[in-house]
Amino acid sequence: MTLELEKYLKVRMAQAQGARTIEELKGISDIAIENEEEVKDVEELLKNACKCKNVSIETVVEAVKNGADTVEKVGEVTKAGTGCGKCKGIISNIVENKR
Repeated sequence: MTLELEKYLKVRMAQAQGARTIEELKGISDIAIENEEEVKDVEELLKNACKCKNVSIETVVEAVKNGADTVEKVGEVTKAGTGCGKCKGIISNIVENKR
């Protein structure tokens, strides 16, 4: 991934606010995606809930649909949020919105 740190952080913050697509990301953040390489990087990042444990958004959403109703329960089922913990805002948003 070649995203500069500032853009990476903006994407992750927007994910914690509910962004799941580039269109939603642009609605939440002032991020400028400047080329096709960045588009690919951002799309990959948007698919990922937990980088440490390599857990996808889809996996977390599925855990929530199957009854994991807290960040801790999602972690028990998927291991997401059990590393550095920086993804807990994203997981919390998924739990709250069930998406």
